[in-house]
Amino acid sequence: MANLLIEMGNTALKAAWSEGNTLGKTVRYQGEKFIEFISALVEKEKPEVFVMATVRDLSKQDEEFLAGICKRFVLINTSNQALFRAYQLPEYLSPDRAAGIIAVRRLFQGKECLLFDFGTTLSIDFISRDGNYRGGNVSLGLRTRLKAVNRYARSLPLANTPKEDIQLGTSTLSGIEAGVLQGIKFEVDGYIAQNPESVIVFTGGDANYFSRLTKNSVFVVNNLVLMGLATIAMDYEKD
Repeated sequence: MANLLIEMGNTALKAAWSEGNTLGKTVRYQGEKFIEFISALVEKEKPEVFVMATVRDLSKQDEEFLAGICKRFVLINTSNQALFRAYQLPEYLSPDRAAGIIAVRRLFQGKECLLFDFGTTLSIDFISRDGNYRGGNVSLGLRTRLKAVNRYARSLPLANTPKEDIQLGTSTLSGIEAGVLQGIKFEVDGYIAQNPESVIVFTGGDANYFSRLTKNSVFVVNNLVLMGLATIAMDYEKD
C-alpha cells in the first residue's frame, strides 16, 4: 500500500504518492477547498501512512477527518515538537525546512551539505558529514526583495524577475533588477566559497533559475520536501 504526502503552504499545496522513498507524480492545488481535494486523492486508494507538513492551522474537525482516511496520520507543524526531536532537529524550523533537511541527509549520506531553498525567503542550512544539523540562516527571496524595493522606496518601480543575468543596470528598472539579482548571487557564492568541501543543493521555486546563473557545481532537487516526507512515512511504516 502506498503512502500519501502533502506539503501545504499559505496559498497552495503539493501532493504525491510514494512507495518507500520513490515519489509518484506530483500534483498541485491552489484554493481553499483542500479537504475536498484530498478526499478526491484517496477516493480509490487509502494510504498506509499519510504525512502532511503544513504552515496552516487545521481545525480539530479537519484533523479528525484526515486521520480517518488512512491507517496512520502524521501531522508536521510548528506544534509537533516530538517529531522534530526524533530527527534531532531544532523546534524553530518550519515543517518544510525540516523535511528538506531530512531528505538531504538521506540523499547525500556521509557528506557535508549546504542547502539553499529559493522561495519567498532564501534559507541556507548547514549539515555536517555525520548528518548533524549545524544551523542555518534566512534572508529574503528574489521576488520578495523586488517587492520590498518598491514598497519601501516608493519612488522606485516594481521590477520583474530578470530574464537574463544582468551585471550592471543602465536604467532605474534594470538597476533594481541587476542589484537584487547580483546581491543574491554574491550571497550564495559567498556561502559556497566559505564551505568548499560541501555538496551544494538547490531547491525551491527559483532553484532552476539560480542554478543557471552559478558557476559552481550544484544539485537541483525540485521535490526535496516531498522526498523528506516520504522518508518520514517510511520510518512510520517500519514502526
